[in-house]
Amino acid sequence: MISKEDADILKQLTAEEGLKFVSSKFPEGAVFSTSLGQEDQVITDLIFRNGLPIKVFTLDTGRLFPEHYELLAQNNSRYRKKTEVYFPEATDVEQYVNEKGINAFYHSVENRKECCFIRKVKPLNRALEQAKVWITGLRAGQSENREHMPVVEWDEDRQLYKYNPLIHWNYAQVVDYLQENKVQELSLHKKGFISVGCQPCTRAIAEGEDPRAGRWWWENSHKECGLHTH
Repeated sequence: MISKEDADILKQLTAEEGLKFVSSKFPEGAVFSTSLGQEDQVITDLIFRNGLPIKVFTLDTGRLFPEHYELLAQNNSRYRKKTEVYFPEATDVEQYVNEKGINAFYHSVENRKECCFIRKVKPLNRALEQAKVWITGLRAGQSENREHMPVVEWDEDRQLYKYNPLIHWNYAQVVDYLQENKVQELSLHKKGFISVGCQPCTRAIAEGEDPRAGRWWWENSHKECGLHTH
């Protein structure tokens, strides 16, 4: 378990130090979920470059950009480490598409959240079944929902700890790390895509727009897919 003392220690450590601390405490139960975004590339680099015993996995929703697959292949080649891939259940996707339509998520918030649940949340839950600590690339500045997230928290629904090593980083720190360490990233970021999700649900943002304005841009509601909400 992560005690209050451990949590206090993690608050004082750098992301690299914190990942080493967590992986030493949970050598077989620490996992990292990457969406291949900029923050996640930072953590992927820290894990693989330091040879940490942390399982790295990603979710293939079936609606990703081609650039996601290119970057995944680049990661596997550069680090010579495997990023495991989890897919949605085929029967769930088939039922949803056949009953509601291939792009039903545009028609209502409920349809969109159901699509996210099928393609993201259920595969994530399967990937986390044996985990004791779930490491994420969340930052407080990404959205209102994440502003007050702590460095370490207990996920009651999944019965595991959640460690957010970059929660207090700003975007400039992320970009600086990527450049200084020559870490590859999605080519989409150079085209105005900052927060990148599934292809039909993501657009480039204009200068001055909120970084997540391009996610589910047709909605005005609270924009989360369900991975990081309870």
